[in-house]
Formats: sequence, structure tokens, C-alpha cells
Amino acid sequence: MSKLKTISESNFRFPNQTAVYKGKVRDVYFVDDFVIMIATDRISAFDHILPRAIPLKGQILNQMATYFLNATKEEVPNWWVASPDPNVSIGKKCTPFKIEVVVRNYLTGHAWRTYKSGQRMLCGIQLPDGLNENQKFETPIITPSTKADEGHDLDISKEEILGTGLVSKEDYEVIERYALKLFDKGTQMAAERGLILVDTKYEFGKDSEGNILLIDEIHTPDSSRYFYAEDYASRFSDGLPPRQLSKEFVREWLIEHGFQGLDEQIMPVMPDSFVNEVTERYQELYRIITDQELILDEEEPIRRIERNVMQWLLEQKKK
Repeated sequence: MSKLKTISESNFRFPNQTAVYKGKVRDVYFVDDFVIMIATDRISAFDHILPRAIPLKGQILNQMATYFLNATKEEVPNWWVASPDPNVSIGKKCTPFKIEVVVRNYLTGHAWRTYKSGQRMLCGIQLPDGLNENQKFETPIITPSTKADEGHDLDISKEEILGTGLVSKEDYEVIERYALKLFDKGTQMAAERGLILVDTKYEFGKDSEGNILLIDEIHTPDSSRYFYAEDYASRFSDGLPPRQLSKEFVREWLIEHGFQGLDEQIMPVMPDSFVNEVTERYQELYRIITDQELILDEEEPIRRIERNVMQWLLEQKKK
């Protein structure tokens, strides 16, 4: 598995390209009124990009995101227009809001680490004493974070968002409503596949006409956490961690090897065996969620991506 060619970065120059933005995982190209989003095989944790790329990860993320964007477009309008390549999504150019909207229905991951440290206020939401790790909330909660260009995203409350003018009250109400509708739809889709959608993050932006659209990926293992439904209750009752499909196991591996993104900590390099395990986990989630097998392509991915995107752009010129 580790011998498969990976995409650690891209350096394309498309016709009429005006700008490039390289995030933790995606390389984003701005061409005319479109955003061309390349899903690389980079993987990040604790707001750091890990040294090794994960075979097939970009393709899996992009195809899964496309699956969910099409499945939820009737509930919430989104930016997606086309995916001319397994690693590429092209959409409407939007001005993003500088926040990530995180919806949680269980006390796990970052929320649990915060709670375990003794804090009971999470993004302006008061949590009761006596909760256990992986316990379900009575209703889903929204715990926003800032969208940092560099460094760590930070927890922020709704009151702070409105007070600092990051988002207007009117726009935030739409974003909040959209996020909960998406989470409800994602929860239903997960349940149909024997999974629990535990938590997830959404990003939104405004198009040139002032419409609020869902942007970026949704319900992928990079942006979401899933538990297996069949034995969640019994394992929780027995004090055992739930079986899950998410990127959390990568964070746990890093923690076990002394890295949580803090200053002066040295990031460990993943061995081949763990890199292969990460790929297998991503493939497993793809199979379960979409009920499809991933189609592998032996062609050099960078060459394939460039050819497919150029062909799509040419077709747009002919319209």
C-alpha cells in the first residue's frame, strides 16, 4: 500500500489563474469565477501537517465529500459544481466566514479533553458535572472555532462571534440553522449504514450574489467522527472506548508518541505499517458510507489531475 504514489503538493498553473492557497490538506486554485480544490494526500493533526502523505487519502476524501454534497444539496445550498478528477472538486468562488461551525452530539475528542481538564464551559455552553467520556448529549451542541490562516484554531462562543463582528447576527442564524440541518441529515445517513455521526465541522461562505453556501468538505473522516452503532451502548456501559472510524486514532498515536502540537515537541514519523493502517481505515469508511469500492488508478496522479482539470476548463470556454 505504501508503494502507491501520493500527492504531497501541487504546483499547477491553469489559464486565467489569479491566486493559489495551500491549506493543511487542500491546494486551492482560483480561476475565473471558480475555485479548483485539489485534495492532496497530506494529513494533519493538532493543526500540524504530518511528515508523510497517506496513499489514496485525497481521493477518498474528495469522493466522499462529493457524495455528501450531492446528498445534502436539497437541504442546504453548497458551492460544488463538478469533480472532473477523483482528487478534484470545482465550485463557486465564495468569501468564507472566518469561523468553523463544529456540531457535537457526544462528549469525545477535543470536547472530552477540555472537560477532563476541569473546564465546564465549552464555547459559551455550560456542561454539567458528572459526564463521562463518549457520553451522548441530550441534543447536539454547536461549538464554533476561529478559522486560523496559520497555527491553531481557537474555541469561540456565539456571543464572541457576534460581539467581535466576525459574523452578523442575521448571517449567523442562517449558518446555525444550516449546520443543524446538515448534521441531522448526516446522522440519518450514518444510521442507515450502521454508524453514529458523533461530531463534525462545517464551513460556510457567501457567493457573489450574497447567498450563504456550504463550502469545503463535509462528513469525511477528516472533518467528522463516527462510532459503530451496533456496540456503542454496550461498550459505553462497560466503560470501554467505542469502536470508531475517524482521524482520532491518528491523534491518539501521536499522543502516545509524545506529540500534541505543543511548542518544543518533536513530531514522530509514522512507520509504513501505520501509514498503511491509516489508508485502510479511510477505505473502510468509504466502503461503509457509500456502499462502493474505491476505484484505483495506476496513472501518475499529478499528470492525471492536470489533464482532467484542463479538459474541464476547456469545455467551459466552449459553453
